[in-house]
Amino acid sequence: MADDYSNGSTNLDALKNNAASAYDAVTRGPVAQNVADQSAKTVDELSNLSASRRTPSTPAATGQPLTHYHSFFSELLSWNNPRASAIAYLSIVAAIFSVRYLDMLRLGFKLTWMVLGVTVTAEVAGKTILNQGLATQLRPRKYYTVSKETLDSAIGDVHELVNFFVIEAQRILFAENVYISGLVAIAAFFAYYLVKIVPYWGLALIATTLAFLGPLVYKTNKDLIDAQLHRASEIIGAQTAQLKTVAQQNTEKATQLTKQYVGEYTAKAQTLVSKATPASLHGEEHTNGHANKSELRDADFPPAPRADIKTEPAAPIEPVVPVTVKSGEQQPLLI
Repeated sequence: MADDYSNGSTNLDALKNNAASAYDAVTRGPVAQNVADQSAKTVDELSNLSASRRTPSTPAATGQPLTHYHSFFSELLSWNNPRASAIAYLSIVAAIFSVRYLDMLRLGFKLTWMVLGVTVTAEVAGKTILNQGLATQLRPRKYYTVSKETLDSAIGDVHELVNFFVIEAQRILFAENVYISGLVAIAAFFAYYLVKIVPYWGLALIATTLAFLGPLVYKTNKDLIDAQLHRASEIIGAQTAQLKTVAQQNTEKATQLTKQYVGEYTAKAQTLVSKATPASLHGEEHTNGHANKSELRDADFPPAPRADIKTEPAAPIEPVVPVTVKSGEQQPLLI
């Protein structure tokens, strides 16, 4: 029997040793070490992303300073911290699917009544059985509150976030960066037609995917994309220069033809004016001279008086005799 007891103790010790070895293998093995390393790197990248919220040194085109969210989103979408960017992308995608397939409002109400039901039941049962409520035992000594510093910091962050969207909307509208404004215009053009067949959550998913994966694709294929963009810019520049040269040549030809036609018509007009004016003047002189010489004679004019003009005295003026008209008689007519 003692042997059986010793054998049982030996087996129990062996089982404990095996369990300890398995625990060490799990907690200190390569898998656990890899998980610990990845967790540490993730924490570091999240810390770097949080520390990137600084006001950029480069202001806007108007000279205004940008918000610290400009640096934050630039760092997030640049994938300099890939784990943090991946976590943010997956979180946004999960939130979109949650809003689409989960009734969050009803879920919130359900969670509320379940939690309150558990706490009320525990409190009532504790006071009935133990004369002391269980919820009372779990109650903190002091209720949690939000400090003024925390609230001010949160309000400041919300203010900076709102200004980020306001400033970016104006920068896009006034084409501070032509390429970004062009991309937004193209995206709005496609969204205008996609909204007829794609639901809003689908558009949100597409926009999130393009916003996160677009910079990642460019970063992983930067050399190839830059080469293609440089080649495209050279082709566009060559075509633009050719069109500019052709337009300049056509403009010069049109200017020369216009000057030529204007000169010709000006010369013709001057020739016509110089021919018409002397002919009319000579014609008038010829006509007047011919009339003076051939048509006008001395007999056509009356003879001039040779003696002085005698003046005769004027006839005396007879006085006017007033005529009296009796009543009943008519006034005589003047003859």
